[in-house]
Amino acid sequence: MQTNLADFIKNTPDGQEADAILRKCVHCGFCTATCPTYQLLGDELDGPRGRIYLMKQVLEGKPATRKTQIHLDRCLTCRNCESTCPSGVQYGRLVDIGRRIVEQQVARPLSERVARAALKEALPRKWLFQPAMKAGQLVRPLLPSVLRNKVPAAQAAGAWPRTEHPRKMLLLDGCVQPAMAPNINAATARVLDALGVQLVVAPKAGCCGAIRYHMNDQEGGLDDMRNNIDAWWPLVEAGAEAIVMTASGCGVTVKEYGHHLAHDPKYADKARRISDLTKDLSEILPAFEAELQQKLSGRPGKRVAYHPPCTLQHGQQIRGKVEGLLRAVGVDVQLCADSHLCCGSAGTYSVLQPDLSYQLRDNKLRNLEATKPDMIVSANIGCQTHLQSGTDTPVAHWVELIDRALVAA
Repeated sequence: MQTNLADFIKNTPDGQEADAILRKCVHCGFCTATCPTYQLLGDELDGPRGRIYLMKQVLEGKPATRKTQIHLDRCLTCRNCESTCPSGVQYGRLVDIGRRIVEQQVARPLSERVARAALKEALPRKWLFQPAMKAGQLVRPLLPSVLRNKVPAAQAAGAWPRTEHPRKMLLLDGCVQPAMAPNINAATARVLDALGVQLVVAPKAGCCGAIRYHMNDQEGGLDDMRNNIDAWWPLVEAGAEAIVMTASGCGVTVKEYGHHLAHDPKYADKARRISDLTKDLSEILPAFEAELQQKLSGRPGKRVAYHPPCTLQHGQQIRGKVEGLLRAVGVDVQLCADSHLCCGSAGTYSVLQPDLSYQLRDNKLRNLEATKPDMIVSANIGCQTHLQSGTDTPVAHWVELIDRALVAA
């Protein structure tokens, strides 16, 4: 694709990156076949190819419009198109740049500004979000369905192991997951403890930066990233083997710290090191497969439907590891039809685009439940909460299944 970027962005880091991405796109249209919003709406401008065309116009100097903003807002940033693209177009990075420019040019309605400000200020702050979530859980039966869907039933955190091990890994506790599903990280700590690895949480680490960054507060998101690097760095220097991610949405962001902070002279080298150390839990546990098989001896014995989050299968390009490990320890794992498609959660998307989000959720659940599972498992807190809001079938993180089996062993 030929480009002629406008002076306001030409020769800037964002401009150079956007130009390189745009030039890779050949407008073949393969991406539209796997775009969830294009499948629902059938509008070229609600698919990756159309959105790329809109962003190209803005980057070449055509003023953005409210219509441009709406079409970009409807994008889930699921990055399914990246898995499909034969040319290697990094659409996710392009849409971050495009959205920021459009946000600078187009004023949102007041209701949208208020909603987005509330999300990006409250969600990343544990001291705000956790009390709010606890209050919501106390009155959950009284909440209207639109709010009740966002407030999972209260869950016990479970005991955190206290054993010291020579092998140590860091864990990102995150911002929303500890309040919504505190057992996930505790279960991960117990499973790794049983395998001779100690998980360590850096007290001052917080939100991975994804919430603010993807809501066009990119400077705020970068500050969250720097904060985590500062919190982790002493432990990295002390020899931590890896930084373990139990939420794939956080994992895909932390793995891109090196990219996001590449032009920050103080943090660029550290950010690359952090990205290199970061591993999704599904990249860690397969190394212990034989030991888990020996400990469990087929005890899980459940039939589960696995929903691979977009941030895992498209963002991190990790496929097959969760299913392979669960099958190895005796779980009957089913992938549903169209397992590559988004469930509609997509971070704050389910709040900001509820109509599209719930259509995608219901489509996903229909396919998952067609496999007749005892439970549904996933690898991202957003997916779990969103799916659970539409079904009575239990939804959990896949590591909780292994944790329960180890306890029962």
